[in-house]
Amino acid sequence: METDKEKSLPEKSPSFSSRNESNNINENPCDDHDQSPESQNNPQPSEPTAANPETDNAVEEQPTDVEDSSPPLPPDLNTLSEEIDQFISALSSSEPDHESEPPEVPENLEQFAVLVEAKVANYDSGDGPPVRWTQLTDEDSSTFVEAVERVSKLSTLLRKFSSEPKYASSMNRIGGIFQRAMSYLEEEFRSLVEDYKIPDSSDDNTNDAKSKHSSSNQDPDQRAVPEADPCPMSENIFPGYSDEVVTNLNRLVKVMISGGHEAECCQVYFISRRNALEDCLHNLGFDKFSIDDVQKMHWESLEREIVAWIRTYKQFAAVVFPRESNLTATVFSHALSASISESLFGSLSRGVMIQLLNFAEALTMTKRSAEKLFKFLDIYETLHGLIPTMDGLFPKECVEELKSEASMTRCRLGEAMICIFCELENSIKTDAGKTPVPGGAVHPLTRYTMNYLKYACEYKDTLEQVFKEHKKIERADSATRSDYDCNSSQGHMEESQSPFELQLTKVMDLLDSNLEGKSKLYKDPSLSLVFLMNNGRYILQKIKGSTEINSLMGDPWCRKRSSDLRSYHKNYVRETWGRLLYCLNHEGLNVNGKVVKPVLKERFKSFNAMFDEIHKTQSTWVVSDEQLQSELRVSISAVVIPAYRSFMGRFSQYLTPGRQSEKYIKYQPEDIETYIDELFDGNATPMGKRRL
Repeated sequence: METDKEKSLPEKSPSFSSRNESNNINENPCDDHDQSPESQNNPQPSEPTAANPETDNAVEEQPTDVEDSSPPLPPDLNTLSEEIDQFISALSSSEPDHESEPPEVPENLEQFAVLVEAKVANYDSGDGPPVRWTQLTDEDSSTFVEAVERVSKLSTLLRKFSSEPKYASSMNRIGGIFQRAMSYLEEEFRSLVEDYKIPDSSDDNTNDAKSKHSSSNQDPDQRAVPEADPCPMSENIFPGYSDEVVTNLNRLVKVMISGGHEAECCQVYFISRRNALEDCLHNLGFDKFSIDDVQKMHWESLEREIVAWIRTYKQFAAVVFPRESNLTATVFSHALSASISESLFGSLSRGVMIQLLNFAEALTMTKRSAEKLFKFLDIYETLHGLIPTMDGLFPKECVEELKSEASMTRCRLGEAMICIFCELENSIKTDAGKTPVPGGAVHPLTRYTMNYLKYACEYKDTLEQVFKEHKKIERADSATRSDYDCNSSQGHMEESQSPFELQLTKVMDLLDSNLEGKSKLYKDPSLSLVFLMNNGRYILQKIKGSTEINSLMGDPWCRKRSSDLRSYHKNYVRETWGRLLYCLNHEGLNVNGKVVKPVLKERFKSFNAMFDEIHKTQSTWVVSDEQLQSELRVSISAVVIPAYRSFMGRFSQYLTPGRQSEKYIKYQPEDIETYIDELFDGNATPMGKRRL
């Protein structure tokens, strides 16, 4: 048969029944609170003072009147709560040290305390693990929250009247229950907020992120980075939490903050979400490095880290931060905590942003080298594109700081890129190799510089901005540069040119000057001219093949370059084939109207020997540009073959047919054309074998 005490307790959730029976009343310091007020005010003596027949009879007859004399059942929690609410209302309208007397403590306050304490004990028993908040039914959790809120209000109001002796006992009683309830709620809040979903490591996108796939040989223009979403979401936009969990977090926040536990609540939330964002960074492939770590890393490793940095920065700005902001605002959406959400999100986002910006800034402190330009440009563009969006992304309290930090980092990247261009100039100036390129081919310096400039000009707009913003930066080689500017034909460019155009022109002038010096390494003047043609044509083709660099160099520059190439071409034909044509000169062959055969034979012998030597030598020379190769062969044929055919047609008849004719007339015009077509392919073929 149920006791009166058991009847007075609210109905428990089925999962808590075994725990409730062991933790209800026995632990309470007031075991007799289920008695009626009358029985409390008139306690019975422990022993009878004397034998009294009437009394004894009354005692013996007592069981027959038990139904009439038993105390009424204590009210349940809902009924008690109504009375407590009235007391709370009365306390709220009263003021300490006021003339009016504050309200009396309700007789049922202790019963209310017992019931709430028992409910807290049900969930937070010391005999076993606490009941998780997610295990409670909606009805249980709502009842519990309402009870704790009521206790919270009572505790706050009673402390306001701490000088009232009649409230001392109740204040201690309610305060103890409230602290235990808050401790339980704090742990449950921690459990919920820490139970976010971590990305599955088997996810393809995550694997891509972790692998940081980026070859060091990747073309700089291949800058598009696939953006994986590293933070799995529910169907809503809360990162890693279901709608139900977010709702519970919001309810717990409301109770904790209204109960004065704002600091504990915010600390738990901040630490948990900070860890979640660190997980997100890691799963995107970005690891935290110190400035020393960055400076010690090889460029190949840094290049991969930069790719991960760009992916992470864009992903956080576009996805992670907006979702994190929405989560924080929703969890702390209660009127008492509206301003807290901005402060929390500001601290969380600031920590991540500073970590990302520190990495970018550490890169600017590494050793300058031309190969770093394109990755620096990628970071610069990323920052430039996202800085304007920060106003709508971060709270006002931290947005200005973050924008300032990002702008400062971008500025330092710009300075680093200016210095890198200086390094490019210095590398051209100091490339003074004394070994000529075999066959007069395109020099590696030409290929490197032009490919470098071609890729750099794909960032034309960005570099225009960089050089415009940083044109007043002191150059490390200012003294050398000033000497160059005074002597350069481009030293006084029109002011209408942009700083980057001027820079590009100076680099091209340096390259021209270097190649001119390298052409003098060849002992054969003809080979020197072929070298200048090869390199000049390569430069012109690279510029014409790139819209960006072509627009910067301009048509006048290209026309002058084409004119220089035509000049090299004419000089080569005159230098190489002019001497050969002298052998076919008619002058000196006729004396008194007769052909001098010895002179004629010598002319044929000289032509044959000279042509053999030219073929042997220049068939090993290299002209890799097919158009230039064809142009050279056509111009040579146009000069040599008509002159040779004319010479043969006029003078071959003066040689005796047969052995003498074969001895001196070694080539037919068709043979000459065939051998000219073998020039500049880098593979010499012995002419004697060819004739067989």
